[in-house]
Amino acid sequence: MSEFALKTALPPYLRAEQEKISKIAAQAGLDFFPTVFEILTYDQMNEIAAYGGFPNRYPHWRYGMEYERLSKSYEYGLSKIYEMVINNNPSYAYLLEGNSLVDQKLVMAHVYAHVDFFKNNYCFRSTDLDTGGRTVNPAARPANYDPNRRWIDKMANHGARVRKHVARWGINRIEEFVDHCLSIENLIDPHAAFSGKRTRPDPDADDSAPEIPRLKSKDYMESFINPEEYLEEQRQKMAAQKEKAKRFPEHPERDVLAFLLEHAPLERWERDVLEVIREEALYFTPQMQTKIMNEGWATYWHSKIMTEKVLDASEIIDYAENAAGVLATSGGRLNPYKLGVELFRNVEERWDKGQFGKEWEECDDLEAKKNWNLRTGLGKKKLFEVRALYNDVTFIDEFLTPDFCRDQKLFSFGWSNRNERYEIESREFKQVKEKLLFQLTNAGNPFIYVEEGNYENKGELLLRHDHQGVDLRTDYAREVLRSLVRVWKRPVNLLTVLESKPTLLRYDGKEHSSRATKS
Repeated sequence: MSEFALKTALPPYLRAEQEKISKIAAQAGLDFFPTVFEILTYDQMNEIAAYGGFPNRYPHWRYGMEYERLSKSYEYGLSKIYEMVINNNPSYAYLLEGNSLVDQKLVMAHVYAHVDFFKNNYCFRSTDLDTGGRTVNPAARPANYDPNRRWIDKMANHGARVRKHVARWGINRIEEFVDHCLSIENLIDPHAAFSGKRTRPDPDADDSAPEIPRLKSKDYMESFINPEEYLEEQRQKMAAQKEKAKRFPEHPERDVLAFLLEHAPLERWERDVLEVIREEALYFTPQMQTKIMNEGWATYWHSKIMTEKVLDASEIIDYAENAAGVLATSGGRLNPYKLGVELFRNVEERWDKGQFGKEWEECDDLEAKKNWNLRTGLGKKKLFEVRALYNDVTFIDEFLTPDFCRDQKLFSFGWSNRNERYEIESREFKQVKEKLLFQLTNAGNPFIYVEEGNYENKGELLLRHDHQGVDLRTDYAREVLRSLVRVWKRPVNLLTVLESKPTLLRYDGKEHSSRATKS
């Protein structure tokens, strides 16, 4: 990257457009980090995109594979990257050299809305580096909020750490371990930054028998107020609590990678590499949680800024053609830009007209609802509130309505074994909403918890799959168990449900096995 790092500054005419759009965005109420734009050739853009938007990452073969895929896709006319922006402070955004002036202006407006979202949405508070990874109340923040989010530097440091191990142990050994770590990188707790720190038992604490709690009574009433049956019950409760405290872990642990970092018998370099993988997985988690909102918010604002403040008459057609391409929906795929922007516009309209609250919900007159307009003018205020306090799941859950679903012609679809093709399953609002929320929850990944780190007193790891109606793919599960054994260095067990039967999957480092179990 150093060869062209000094040749990527914006030319004067684009710098002037950036300053203009920045002022317009700020006047509209957007609050963003300082944003640095750079202009790249398509091969430089592909290189950055292959690294996930960063100029420097740890060495691994998958980045080269992704670069080849992006390059061929661009050369064959299958795809084109118009922009990229990084959740960083200051934020960095990349423009593609050769785009028309209309495209460049659209991208700038789009980027400023993204950066506003990065700064103000609560999910991205987990990426603040000056909080130690712990933000107990993400909705509250100081007035002069200016967090440390120098993730470009941190990613470069991660690369340096891994390269140091490569120099000592060799690329093959490191890449093999990174492959295993990447197979389990989604076994994290997306809300870890907001859960606070758990208290750990003091190993030096007094282990003598605690006093049994008694109800206050006079001496002559002691046998009646605290009978022996009651005291025995209290002894059993305390013994059960003490036994529970001996569990390892004491509570089911969702952050499997954190548990492995703390308890797996890893070598120093292995622990360092696994820590890098976990930190980067947590960095990208908020983008996974807010894809629809983030793209919808950026599309809403670039549309508003471009059509009201930036474009002249000669540029309208080019802009409209580009915008239509962004919002186009192809069969079998959900377009987050389209769903997000339309739902934001719907929220704005409803709150501008007062179409919310008890009176609106209890109104049964369809004609009255159709013409309902209290002129409350609260739409813009509500949009900024939603932008700050919601993620995709809560956004869809609260604001997706039957009217919106009908207007946008949303439907759920599935594979038909009878006709051997995908077919529409339902247009019913409840089923469409449930399927959409199911796909968005945890990004469609299964919920896996660490149940026990010393299963059957053999030092084996026991995981539990929180089955929610969809069985695990056994081929995926076996590969994950293989990677977990590489890290845990002991057999690993996974309790799940397959074909409605409780099943225990096991890998001991040599062969896979499964058996039915009672729970």
